[in-house]
Amino acid sequence: MLTPEKTALVLLAAGRSERFADGDKLTEDYLGQPLAFHVVTALEKMPFLARVAVVSDTALDFAARGFQVVENPDPALGQARSVRHGVEAAEAAGAEAVLIALADMPRVTVAHCYRLFDASNNGATLVASSDGVQPMPPALIGRDHFAALRGLDGDAGARTLILRGHHIITRPEELVDIDTREDLEALRAREAAAAIRAARRRSD
Repeated sequence: MLTPEKTALVLLAAGRSERFADGDKLTEDYLGQPLAFHVVTALEKMPFLARVAVVSDTALDFAARGFQVVENPDPALGQARSVRHGVEAAEAAGAEAVLIALADMPRVTVAHCYRLFDASNNGATLVASSDGVQPMPPALIGRDHFAALRGLDGDAGARTLILRGHHIITRPEELVDIDTREDLEALRAREAAAAIRAARRRSD
């Protein structure tokens, strides 16, 4: 089984936020901190061999959160280019696997990521998350697939690769992906409603 100690966390944070209308969605406030830092906080206790943030012209200080920061100078070429940069940094660190996560998925949990490791075996590991409909990040990928990851092109990222792997189903709300301002507002509304329900239960 693979372990975090031999794995590099590769956080993809170089998106252009084109569907977000205005501004950098990763810097938007969500529950008191930038949207991108939620997955950073969720996974900070996992003992990864290395942490790599692939960014593009961001104001966020990932280095202060323990990440090696790799600049993607060509985000317009698609997510695959960010994956390539992240995998190259992981290989340089001697990683046996990468856990690829997205900075705009703020509800990812450490418990779910450990389930990905529980389903791993060796360098041929190819394990992705699923909401019960389609596979998606976070995805744990062994070093046997590093060459394939470096050869990816376009905006599909590692999607075509993880379609062939094992899929670990979790609650859809854990895999919320914020693409638009409406997505973020809907998430904030759900959080506010949940807080109101919790307060009512405490007062009953």
